[in-house]
Order: sequence, then C-alpha cells, then structure tokens
Amino acid sequence: MKSYKPVTPSRRNQLSVPYRKYLTVSEPHKALTTGFKRGVGRNAFGRITTRHKGGGHARSYREIDFVYNKKDIPATVETIEYDPNRSSFISLICYRDGERRYVVCPKSTQVGTTFIVSETAPLTLGNRTVLKNIPVGTLVYNVELKPGSGGKLGRSAGNYIEVVAHDLGFTSLKLPSSEIRKVVDVCWASIGEVSNDEHRLRNLGKAGRSRWLGIRPTVRGSAMNPVDHPYGGGEGRQGRGTKRPKTAWGKVTGGRKTRTPKKYSNVHVVTRRVKKTRK
Repeated sequence: MKSYKPVTPSRRNQLSVPYRKYLTVSEPHKALTTGFKRGVGRNAFGRITTRHKGGGHARSYREIDFVYNKKDIPATVETIEYDPNRSSFISLICYRDGERRYVVCPKSTQVGTTFIVSETAPLTLGNRTVLKNIPVGTLVYNVELKPGSGGKLGRSAGNYIEVVAHDLGFTSLKLPSSEIRKVVDVCWASIGEVSNDEHRLRNLGKAGRSRWLGIRPTVRGSAMNPVDHPYGGGEGRQGRGTKRPKTAWGKVTGGRKTRTPKKYSNVHVVTRRVKKTRK
C-alpha cells in the first residue's frame, strides 16, 4: 500500500493502492465506454429511497463482458486498467479474430498473457471452463448461477470461490462469505482470483474523498431529535433508549433474519454464512 507524508491531517492516515505498479494505461478504450446515469438513491418521484448516496465525480461506464460468449478463440491481454465503477481492475483483451472486449482482470495477470474460453480449456490462470471440469480445491471467480447468464459470483477485488464438491449434476462452492451453495455444474467459471486484493486495506483519509466517490455523510441516530429517529433526544450523550436496535423507521435490525423464508434459491444453500460478531 502507498502511504503519504503527514503534511496535512488528512494525509496522515491515508492509504491507497499503488496504481502505477499495476496499471498500464490511464485512458479507457473509447469504443467500449458509454455514458450512464449514476444511482443517486432516488426513485422516479425524486424521493430518497437509499440514504447516503449522491454527487461524486463524473464517470464513464466501461462495458464489461461477463458472458464470454466467444468460445474456443484465444484472447490476449492488451492492457490492465482502473475502472471507477468497480473495485477490481479490468483488462482490455483482443481475440484472435480482432474483436476487443473488457473483462474483469484476474490476479497476477500481465500484458501479453493469453487465455481461452472452452470446455476443454486447461486449468491455468484466466482460462474459463464449465464447473464440472474443474477439480475440487481449485479457486475460481466470475461464476455463473445459471448456464449462459454471465458471471454473477466472485467479481469484487480480491475475491475467490473454492470448488469443494461435485455431486449429482451440481457443484458445491464455498463463497467469500463462507456460505456453501450448489450451482449447476454446466455453469461457467474462470480460474484464479480477482485482482486488486489490496483494495480492502485502503484508507480514504478525509471526508472529501468519500464525496468524490458519491457517498454522502451518515448522521448518528443518537445525534438527531426524537421526531427524526427512535434514538433521538435526551440531554447530552444518551444511549439508544430502546430494547432492540432499530432503523430510523422503527424496524428492528439486530438479531432478526431478513432473508425471505421462501426464497427460490434456499434449496441450493448447503451451509449458511458464518455471522461475524463485533468485538
């Protein structure tokens, strides 16, 4: 991680990823970029539905290929780039037929590396194949939930998914959350881990950088008035004053399960994720 001399209070604790060490270009491939409307937490009526979102630096959207529908055609990595819309790095690849696409970049990838999307692809970094051909213990990323739907699991920086079993047409996967779930074994997955694993160590250093990212301030409920939050009011600093933790709208949060009891994918979940407790 890159640290800074404490010439200002915000620089003192700031930590950032040393991008010059990993990235090869500073501008995106223009043919694969578009404009788009940022999510600012408001619905069609302009009312806030998700708090703490809005503002931020202007961005262009990079069209990422999660489907990989060009099979059995070798591709070469041309660049490793920063994407403001996701935590991982992205790579511009060029297929042998000349077509270029953006893909999520795996860890340790370098310019000039080649990969292939094929059912018979060897188990090397970046190659993509069906789950039934991947042995137990292999680390994968960008995994499909339904055949041909495109990668949905394991796409964030530093993430990987472990193949733990094959049984009766399903492959059991251990997700980053520690949940173990079954996926149809004809779904596709890429070999390796997602790049930029240092992303989790960064320290923004100041409130302004959060604003650049489109994150608006969060106000403690105990600092509000009683009309605005269940925790509000009281002279001086007060506790929450309620038996159970609640949202601003009085909905109980602590110790209550929020997953839909009849969710369609419940039958595929073998082991629920381990709940992390605060120390």
